[in-house]
Amino acid sequence: MGTVTLGVSIAVPEPYGSQLQQLRAGFGDAAAHGIPTHVTLVPPTEVDADRLPVVRAHLAEVAARFRGFRMRLGGTGTFRPVSPVVFVKVVEGAAGCTRLQGEVRDPQGPLSRELAFPYHPHVTVAHGICEEAMDVAFTTLADYAAEWLCEGFALYEQGSDGVWRKLREYPFGTGPAGVPAQPGCHPADEAAEAAGASGRPC
Repeated sequence: MGTVTLGVSIAVPEPYGSQLQQLRAGFGDAAAHGIPTHVTLVPPTEVDADRLPVVRAHLAEVAARFRGFRMRLGGTGTFRPVSPVVFVKVVEGAAGCTRLQGEVRDPQGPLSRELAFPYHPHVTVAHGICEEAMDVAFTTLADYAAEWLCEGFALYEQGSDGVWRKLREYPFGTGPAGVPAQPGCHPADEAAEAAGASGRPC
């Protein structure tokens, strides 16, 4: 059956998701409309397509054990010069994200994988663009702020066109059956994203 490239992330809800996505596109990041705004839990991970039911069952089990937690974004940061990324910082909710991604990447589970860098929850707003544009992104969003109650996460698949599409949502505390994504949704209209490249969630 071949393989699929999957990612798991927490959506940045509306209106914040679309606002940040449009800003990212405006900074010159050509990938912006194929990567809805998110906080990564599992970066791009290749798995056998026939393992999807196992992956979904694992994610449902993880979600069932969690309860909602407050997420707050504030200001900007960067991974430069190690990685060409400018991001909005997670100033509240980082502990919840860290625990959640650890359980999703359980070494005994179907999404076990090593990370190229220590896990650092964030919302990418520029990736791999020129230094001047990265500086603009860093300055423009220096005073950015948003907050919401995180009540779940989602599984995404990257298509052959490079676009990430939601496969299923996993609300916290709901038991084994995740909620399917609505048909016809384009990722540019979703307030979530799966991940980036070069080992850094994007």
